[in-house]
Amino acid sequence: MTDRLRIGMISPYSLTVPGGVQGQILGLARALRGLGESVRVLGPCDGPPPEPFVTPLGNSVPTGANGSVAPIAPDPAAQLRTIRALRDEEFDVLHLHEPIAPGPTMTALLIKPAPIVATFHAAGTSLAYDVFKPLTARGARRIDRRFAVSQDARELAELALGGTYEEAFNGIELAPFRSVAPVTSVHPTVFFVARHEERKGLALLLAAFAGLGPDVRLRIAGVGPETDALQTSTAGDARITWLGELDEQAKIAEMRGADAFCAPSLRGESFGIVLLEAMAAGTAVVASDLPGYANVTRSGMDAELFETGDSDALRDALRRVLNDADRRAALIASGNERVADFSMRRLATIYLDAYRSLRS
Repeated sequence: MTDRLRIGMISPYSLTVPGGVQGQILGLARALRGLGESVRVLGPCDGPPPEPFVTPLGNSVPTGANGSVAPIAPDPAAQLRTIRALRDEEFDVLHLHEPIAPGPTMTALLIKPAPIVATFHAAGTSLAYDVFKPLTARGARRIDRRFAVSQDARELAELALGGTYEEAFNGIELAPFRSVAPVTSVHPTVFFVARHEERKGLALLLAAFAGLGPDVRLRIAGVGPETDALQTSTAGDARITWLGELDEQAKIAEMRGADAFCAPSLRGESFGIVLLEAMAAGTAVVASDLPGYANVTRSGMDAELFETGDSDALRDALRRVLNDADRRAALIASGNERVADFSMRRLATIYLDAYRSLRS
């Protein structure tokens, strides 16, 4: 027996659709491979696999959940592909992300061909916990070690499933955020990126932005169900640029060039990975005072946090950051120090210890 593990990491969400969980899975796999481990990622793919180490399990079906849309693959064909891949690969350990989501992770949980580590990402509410409660309770008992990405995620899983959970932060790959050339502007600039849905708070940001000066610019990335209505309501404001969907390089370039990154979410954020991305990009952060965001920031040091849902408080926070160069520089310096605690390589070593503890 060698020390090298054959690790199977399974995503319930399409790996070709941008998303926080998908980004964590691919980043963690890259970090583990960088440490010399053998890792394959299994998951739905709506197009060519994003990495050579990804095994596609078929297309996804967009499904409403937690105020958002999850690209999952609950169809029988995807489950048969999952079973076949698990049989062929003979993994030493499986790492399931959102193990209770319908589709490949739940299938892997029910057949359990190897010891299982599971990471729970969701906070707030989970449709899978409610709709599939008999299956979820039974399936959860097959998990050997349970991790949650935050206290909020742990509390949701405990309430729905019981059991004991270890907390393991979401990680960030630092190098890409420090090597991309920024998109620069002569104007003070605020950047927003997220799906345009109510819980992400874009409407709140637009209300706050309306009260800022004529020299300030707002650059908005992403699309969603609110896009058309919000574009129509702000059509007369030439200070606002709608960028649409951006690839990772373009997102980082926008983030690095902005004076402030704004995350005005209203709820449902279990972990503020996007705040860490902004810190790694060297951008001052303005964010809602949600528990999931407070997990990764020290208010007043790494980010300017404002009362969730309060557009006046958001406007004042943006003014403080944009108008005070010293304040902005202090936030950036503190954020740069803070983000090092959340490196993907450090997270990979935590999970590697868990995998090795289960190896037979």
